[in-house]
Amino acid sequence: MRFLSPEPEVRLTKAFSTPFRNIIATARTCYSGKGIVPEEAVDERWRGLAKDLYKAGHHTTIQHGQFQFAIANVSRHFLWSFLHSSTFYNSEQVSQRYVAVKPGTVAVPPLSGDAERIYREAVEDQMASYRRLRESLRPVTEEAFFTRFPGRRGHRERFARDIERKAQEVARYVLPVATFAYLYHTVSAITLLRYARLVNAFDTPLEQRIVVGKMVEAVLEYDPDYRAILEEPLAPGELPEEAWFAAHGEPDADARRMRRDAFDASLEGRTSKLVDWKLNNEPVLAEAVREVLGAPAAALTDEEAIDLALSPGRDRILADSLNLSTHGKLSRTLYHASYTFRKRLSHTADSQDQRHRTTPGSRPVLSATVGGEPDYVTPRLVLEDDHVRADYDETMRRTWERIADFRRAGGSPEFAQYLLPNAVAIRFTESADLLSLWHKHAMRLCYNAQEEIWRASLDEAEQIRAINPFIGRWLLPPCTARLVAGARPYCPEGTRYCGERVWTYDLAQYERVI
Repeated sequence: MRFLSPEPEVRLTKAFSTPFRNIIATARTCYSGKGIVPEEAVDERWRGLAKDLYKAGHHTTIQHGQFQFAIANVSRHFLWSFLHSSTFYNSEQVSQRYVAVKPGTVAVPPLSGDAERIYREAVEDQMASYRRLRESLRPVTEEAFFTRFPGRRGHRERFARDIERKAQEVARYVLPVATFAYLYHTVSAITLLRYARLVNAFDTPLEQRIVVGKMVEAVLEYDPDYRAILEEPLAPGELPEEAWFAAHGEPDADARRMRRDAFDASLEGRTSKLVDWKLNNEPVLAEAVREVLGAPAAALTDEEAIDLALSPGRDRILADSLNLSTHGKLSRTLYHASYTFRKRLSHTADSQDQRHRTTPGSRPVLSATVGGEPDYVTPRLVLEDDHVRADYDETMRRTWERIADFRRAGGSPEFAQYLLPNAVAIRFTESADLLSLWHKHAMRLCYNAQEEIWRASLDEAEQIRAINPFIGRWLLPPCTARLVAGARPYCPEGTRYCGERVWTYDLAQYERVI
């Protein structure tokens, strides 16, 4: 089966010169009494070693081989559900925040008859709504922009592009998750082998088989020796989610609605709700600091110890652009504190949230959780204009109506998901150690961060401050961290300065529309 839209493109652009041979050379070096074993010393006698290591689970040697792919004509949904759902990868992809989406740049699954017609009509309507919202959002975006930057009102033409981008950042919420993306994607050999083993997993198995199949083909063409450790994919029946649905069926509409309503009620009005944390976060963190320094409790109180580890004024590497915290002896004590949140984000905001790979979440099987009625997130900017909001809500109503029509016409649950809007609500649980969360908040409490993920981060920082005040007071945006560290300028964004003196605000004063 093939998509009706342009085929996914996959090119291997960079790789180690002899990656498979490197597996053996690195493995032999572990037991070499003569120093580093060069790849040139590896011959046929040692090829079985790689397979033995693979079967035994000794996979660190396989991580050395890195592969960079240029990938195009893949859906945003595929990226969210599969390619970016794990930890060990790096991607740089086109941004819908800053690049306008062109008509026709959407994945179209293998469909026919009424199902194909309804699918294409739905996509055309979503694209038309996107273009219309980009225009209708301009006045309210412009007003919000010049409220933040009053000195720029006399130079409207100069800042027209900035305003346009902020409007399209919000307009993109109505686009289907089928919208194309293109990206560079770099993984190790072991990650690629895992991709190949799991291509039949939810939610986009056909697209996964096509794209990962091309990635594997490109690597085997480059270094055929990888065939020795390449396994067949797990069959759908071998996957636990598939087995559960086979035995119990997917939840009906009432069950989905009850589950959704209970989840939303548990958030108590927040985007991100703190639901668990280590009981002794602050005492354990403080003791770990004293252990690093060899200091007795009498010389260093818990509050002083936590300040040493978390205050950019005491530990200046916390304000360093290079993010040195995972290397610093004191900052590594932050690994010991941890927090768990229940979150509700749009598909598009969660696509950014999941890129913080060291704060992982357990995301849902969408076909089992998204129901037949509209269920979406509305950006703050849309709420500023009643006419814009009415158009936005009507677009969402039509989208879900067409998804229902698509299903009635024989469209599968898998392909129906591609019509879901970027705004569709994703409900999940996410956990993080303090070191990873500190870095995430340093990036996402910035007023330049996407508004929805910024709001979730603000929720988290406020709740941590309430239960762990010595820790919570140091969850800061980058400008405030630089202020505490004595670094100038306070804002590191240069010409992208948000226009707010955030470093003078307390968390309770944080508010924004754009």
